[in-house]
Amino acid sequence: MVGHRTGEHPHDADRLCEVGDRVYSLAVRRGRVPRQDAEAVPCLLELALLHPDPDDMDWLVPTSPQEVMTRLLRGIHDEVSASQRRMGSAMAAFEWYAALRPQASGVEGTAIRVLDGAVRIHAALDEATEVCRTEVLTIQPGGIRPEHELTEGVHRALALRARGVRMRDLYTHVARHGQGLLNYLELMGESVQARTLDEVIDRLILFDRAVAFIPANADRTMALELRHPALVQYLVTVFERLWRLAIPLRAPLPDTGIEGISHREQSIAALLAEGHQDAVIAERLGISVRTCRAHIARLSETLKAASRTQLGVRIAQVGLDRARPSPEAAVVSLPDQESRTAR
Repeated sequence: MVGHRTGEHPHDADRLCEVGDRVYSLAVRRGRVPRQDAEAVPCLLELALLHPDPDDMDWLVPTSPQEVMTRLLRGIHDEVSASQRRMGSAMAAFEWYAALRPQASGVEGTAIRVLDGAVRIHAALDEATEVCRTEVLTIQPGGIRPEHELTEGVHRALALRARGVRMRDLYTHVARHGQGLLNYLELMGESVQARTLDEVIDRLILFDRAVAFIPANADRTMALELRHPALVQYLVTVFERLWRLAIPLRAPLPDTGIEGISHREQSIAALLAEGHQDAVIAERLGISVRTCRAHIARLSETLKAASRTQLGVRIAQVGLDRARPSPEAAVVSLPDQESRTAR
């Protein structure tokens, strides 16, 4: 992504300086600005946000916001693609070197094992369940859990409950509306505690803080079984920090303090302020794109915004772009025996 790196204006097009923001906004509203108005912000010309008016060189006309956004997204996509390629190369190299290491007879000592296909994944989960004795930690992203996902792991959960294993599950707030989850939690009783957040990381299952399972591809047809102590401890730390910030499933979500705006709409507003597109917001919050857009429409109506740009301004004006207060206080005020929940 082409950026401006002078001493006075060290920024890219997605984070304009205050003066640049003011001049570019004026140009978009009026269609053009006098060249002298942009002398203090050469970054706008260097970033191609303004360019000379072919009909009158004393004026500058703006590049359309849609074109700028497309340019930025293309740059971000290229960066992400390059990172994915480097990740693939690193994993391939690691697997090649790992294959050179001799293994003890009859013992599989690999710290990272790739599980290809549902059969191998389920077999590994069953094996880890059989030897688990104290604790299971899980993170379940997405929205309302499909019935088949809830039922496919019930036999493992029941086996764990029979041995007195404690289970803690993290979900997105949207999962609260799934009757299947509520039924599961009712079945499991006090063996399972569940909390929710606006958004969580990708799926994670930890057994006895000794072995972890995470997805290895987007469609979850492959998984990684992790047994390296440092990796597993890192994932435990991530879980515990998210758990501390999460809200017990049966506890109410915090009030936004703004009439007519729900907790979910507040979450959407914050992500909009960060510049995320509808599809990204929907995926992170575990809702459909259609539902996301319906909430955005309600936000626009409540904040009296006539356009997407104006909505961004209104979100900032009422403070919805700022980080939401931590629900930690609400969590610690509840008794240790949380409301029964389930996956």
